[in-house]
Amino acid sequence: MILASKSPRRKEILNQLGFQLEIKVKDVEEVSSKIELTDKIKDISYKKVVEVAKENRTSFVVGADTLVEINGEVLGKPNDETEAREMLKKLSGKEHRVITAYTLINLEKNINISEAVESKVFFKTISNDEIDWYIESREPMDKAGAYGIQGLGAIFVDKIEGDFFSIMGFPINHFVKTLKKLGIDIKDIQKI
Repeated sequence: MILASKSPRRKEILNQLGFQLEIKVKDVEEVSSKIELTDKIKDISYKKVVEVAKENRTSFVVGADTLVEINGEVLGKPNDETEAREMLKKLSGKEHRVITAYTLINLEKNINISEAVESKVFFKTISNDEIDWYIESREPMDKAGAYGIQGLGAIFVDKIEGDFFSIMGFPINHFVKTLKKLGIDIKDIQKI
């Protein structure tokens, strides 16, 4: 299977289950004209995957995209430390949504699926010292919303409602259910 993503988290999640992955990515502008956030993130996920699938028509190609939303504002990856600090302050003491969309395409088999999984994350109130410490770790710099739930950012999370792995970047449970609907059993995943 081809993973159309450079995300080490997505690769790790899929590898843990036994997927044999080849990484291939295309530069795609991450924009969408869709209105609803869920549709927007599914569209961006699709665009990333379809470009790789066009050059690998017989392969299963999977990819994903994640966004963090609070009070109608989408928080992408921070461009610098100042932006990371602003994002973490916005999330401090509040609830936000994390939506991860994944796309699975195999052009030869006429498979084209895009799904989205939404979860809620509740942050504790974060002190300025904690924000400084976290930014110094460099962890927030390549993550939507400026935090990683699977790393040091876990200390900010009071609770979640939803799928941990979706918040991490790939809803593996949901994905395996999708494969099962396609007739691909868990024991066969190394073959795709």
